[in-house]
Amino acid sequence: MDKTERLFAIMDALRRHRKPVTAAHLAEEQGVSVRTLYRDIQTLIGLGAPIEGEAGLGYMLRSGFFLPPLMFSVDELEALVLGARWVGRQPDEGLAEAAENALAKIATASPEDLRDRIADTGLWPSITPAASTPQPWLKDLRQAMRRERAVLVGYADETGQRTQREIWPVQLAYYEGKQIIAAWCCLREDFRHFRIDRIEMLTPLDTRFGRRRASLEREWAEGWQAQMRRWRPEPPDNEDPGTA
Repeated sequence: MDKTERLFAIMDALRRHRKPVTAAHLAEEQGVSVRTLYRDIQTLIGLGAPIEGEAGLGYMLRSGFFLPPLMFSVDELEALVLGARWVGRQPDEGLAEAAENALAKIATASPEDLRDRIADTGLWPSITPAASTPQPWLKDLRQAMRRERAVLVGYADETGQRTQREIWPVQLAYYEGKQIIAAWCCLREDFRHFRIDRIEMLTPLDTRFGRRRASLEREWAEGWQAQMRRWRPEPPDNEDPGTA
């Protein structure tokens, strides 16, 4: 990797981090010495890059900085195309349209027009027709998560029993053939998982979550991991975990 490529790679690395990252960490990522990394940082600052921080404390890009589009590597482009095509075949019509628009922007905003390369990657996700049947509640649930607002749902469980309950959506999982929302259920006063295809009614509310979604997300993740450990207990020290 020549110096120019390395400078772009450092900018990409800084853009990925929301908190200061040390020179040692950046140097290890780039495969160079810390001394070389310091020189590269000074070069970027001299070229006008809004890098904040100093040696020993860490570096980060100033908030609000927009890095102009760069050339994508073959692997980067194929990853973007495959991911966007997978999203485009999901039953979330809003995200599907956004994925198509994002690919068009990537193709035309890059220094090299990438439309022909995007059309000819040869990579396509395999999704059954039933998996792409539009689900009308997905957009409302995504918006509720962003705004941290509750929704009222009418839900039919696997036995056909129907209930109405207020929930605080926390995580939305897209599986092959189904989508599941993890949410705090005000009726049960605990986290619950709801299949989107079993939601019969959904009404967005102006009620705020009782806690920030980031806090709910951590609490849900800790509970889920604890539940998984109960389902899959650690093997004894003398047992090979790879054996049946």
